Amino acid sequence: MNRTFAFILTLICLALLPVSRADASPACFAGKILEEINLARSQPHRYADYLRHLRNVSEGTAYNVPGSPLPIQTREGTDAVDEAIRFLERQKPLPALSWSPGLAAAAIELAREQSETGGTGHAGTSGGVRERIARQGRWKGRIGENIAYGPGNPRGMVMQLIINDGVPERGHRRNIFRRSFAVSGIACAPHPHYGGLCVMDFADRFLD
Repeated sequence: MNRTFAFILTLICLALLPVSRADASPACFAGKILEEINLARSQPHRYADYLRHLRNVSEGTAYNVPGSPLPIQTREGTDAVDEAIRFLERQKPLPALSWSPGLAAAAIELAREQSETGGTGHAGTSGGVRERIARQGRWKGRIGENIAYGPGNPRGMVMQLIINDGVPERGHRRNIFRRSFAVSGIACAPHPHYGGLCVMDFADRFLD
């Protein structure tokens, strides 16, 4: 993908996820995802309160994520929510992540492909996360990638990743709260099977 085109897509909001009127705003959905991640990083105890509310509206193995028209079926039920709450209660505040146009361009590649094909996962026809990020610049230290499917608002997506139901190592949560990560680029798009998806790329440092 042309880098200029990718950057323009980021600015004008590729994120065309179905959002409620309450969530609608001129701000880019991808930018709102980063704001929500930064809220969780900087105020984890406050975020634990959001999960407590979610816990209160859970029913058996399903919970009602904000922005999702139907309950989210889980593997672990409320146990995963409870574990996430305990994690947030112990978590110390972390610095906010800065926006990276280069990482956003890498994320756009996969978001656009999966929007067209209905695919899932981190591997695309253009390669995995390392290949996509390497085409956009150079990173130092660690890199990581989260992909969320389904919930139609930023809080719902980030809560889903923090709970990380069915993922024993809680890798998506670890990426959100990795202390060394300083920059992130995000791209969102409609998904033919799940309603929407957001690809979130992270790095300790990134040079476009």
